[in-house]
Amino acid sequence: MTARIIDGKARAAALRAEVATGVAAFTAAHGRAPGLTVVLVGDDPASAVYVGSKGKATTEVGMISATHRLPADTSEAELLALVAALNADETVDGILVQLPLPRHIDSDRVIAAIDPMKDVDGFHPVNAGRLATGLDALVPCTPSGCMLMIREALGDVTGLEALVIGRSNIVGKPMAALLTAASATVTIAHSRTRDLAGHVARADIVVAAVGVAHLVKGALLKPGACVIDVGMNRIDAGDGKTRLTGDVDYEGALARAGWITPVPGGVGPMTIACLLANTLKAARARAAA
Repeated sequence: MTARIIDGKARAAALRAEVATGVAAFTAAHGRAPGLTVVLVGDDPASAVYVGSKGKATTEVGMISATHRLPADTSEAELLALVAALNADETVDGILVQLPLPRHIDSDRVIAAIDPMKDVDGFHPVNAGRLATGLDALVPCTPSGCMLMIREALGDVTGLEALVIGRSNIVGKPMAALLTAASATVTIAHSRTRDLAGHVARADIVVAAVGVAHLVKGALLKPGACVIDVGMNRIDAGDGKTRLTGDVDYEGALARAGWITPVPGGVGPMTIACLLANTLKAARARAAA
């Protein structure tokens, strides 16, 4: 058996095309394009690159993109004041405060200050609660993208055994909620899980999101499993160079899984595409309110 590769780039391109069509229709109907504003505090290089990618993708689908770049010593009060101003700005449909924030700023307090209707990251407690209780919500982008790829690979997941490795509010918990809503039988594993290998061996679907390179060995997988690798780990490639790899032993998994996402080129492109979809959804909801 050789696993089929789930091409995140191709699936993301298709979703971005759908969003662009929706944006054009929204703009024609409302006389303005949806607007996404990103706030970046500090000069973390990885965050800066990611914010740049988001801005470019936003513009490409016809949305209005704005970025506020604040110095690392920005106070929590100053950031909260900016969020309040963006909440009140009718031209802003989506607000994204790039994480991580500097240590002196309480991320939870900032996330909670964002208008839930503009919370395109899906991190606000209101959106988290709505997702957990099966109500319509703005869903965190990475698990949303994972779910789209799982459905594309497997179709109906009713009754399938799904293992989510990782319990973060950003990926693990919302991923489990999405799979539960789709009627999969879900297990959440984490750093204190006993017999992780046993859980992996039983799973029809494995979503690995812990940030530990090659934690999931290919030989442990159930034959034919659908493997979604959220991990982005930088490891030594020799000669002083590094390379990106996932939480799954990709080469080992290829010979045993039914479907698998590569790293890079799998989940990453879907995350940004789902951010655009969330912004359009937020704009439509606000226009209808």
